[in-house]
Amino acid sequence: MVDVSEKTATSRRAIAESFIRLSKQTLSLLRKGKLPKGNALETARLAGILAAKRTPDLIPLCHPLLLTHVDVEAQLQVNGVRFEASVSCTGSTGVEMEALTAASVSVLTLYDMVKAVEKGATIERIRLLEKSGGKSGLYRRRSS
Repeated sequence: MVDVSEKTATSRRAIAESFIRLSKQTLSLLRKGKLPKGNALETARLAGILAAKRTPDLIPLCHPLLLTHVDVEAQLQVNGVRFEASVSCTGSTGVEMEALTAASVSVLTLYDMVKAVEKGATIERIRLLEKSGGKSGLYRRRSS
């Protein structure tokens, strides 16, 4: 692990997103709450929140952090579902990996929830959108 003992504790925040492409039929079942495994969006959202808290258990060399806030929002879109995960803490290292882990596990969980009706669902992106705090300051992904 990187030694962060000399770094100043600052307020840190990161936002990441993930996206899964789904058929119109699957989206219709999702909207109606008719998927075989139940409430897929809430299950995926909760899985992402729990995963953010377990990031150092999943990703080697990640520091365990005292997270002060984790949220995952699921947004139904015309061609799929977009998850946006936001994570905050006050500490000496950033929370980018926690936000990316939350977004990743959310989209993987939704895949698990829909695979019975659509095995061809496609996870298309997982990426950092924004991070703030620390020595490097603010980063925002440009539109694309």
